[in-house]
Amino acid sequence: MPKKTVLTLVLITKDNQILLGLKKRGFGVGKTNGFGGKLEVGESIEEAARREVFEECSLEIKSLEPVAIIDFSWQDKDQDLEMHVFHCDNFSGLVEESEEMKPKWFDLDNIPYKKMWNDAQYWFPVFLENKKFEADFLLGKKDQVIKHNIKTKTL
Repeated sequence: MPKKTVLTLVLITKDNQILLGLKKRGFGVGKTNGFGGKLEVGESIEEAARREVFEECSLEIKSLEPVAIIDFSWQDKDQDLEMHVFHCDNFSGLVEESEEMKPKWFDLDNIPYKKMWNDAQYWFPVFLENKKFEADFLLGKKDQVIKHNIKTKTL
């Protein structure tokens, strides 16, 4: 049975824009993504999401809306990821670059898919339609999407 790692991802929006960050080091270096990461010992998923956002771009999250759970597995790795995706449009502070991320605002109609993980092109449009969903992805070499399934949830 593969080891499962639980992660958070927070997508921050305001005024028809979304804040994404260029990953400067570690897992996903060179890719543009939302803000998040692994849970620390004793931390809830929501606590981890808030901490990661503050560490990566200096914003303080006022409210988080759970949007999705996305499961990732790889054909050639004994590692699964369970990513809890949140939406935030209520925050305070000024966006600042960190050692890990270089944040930038993008228009919602100009998402930089070519600079993001390969799976984003499949699930990000569902997020942009303000739908809640569950998804799973099977990835191959160079994180190419081999198979995926996305199920929207009714509210």
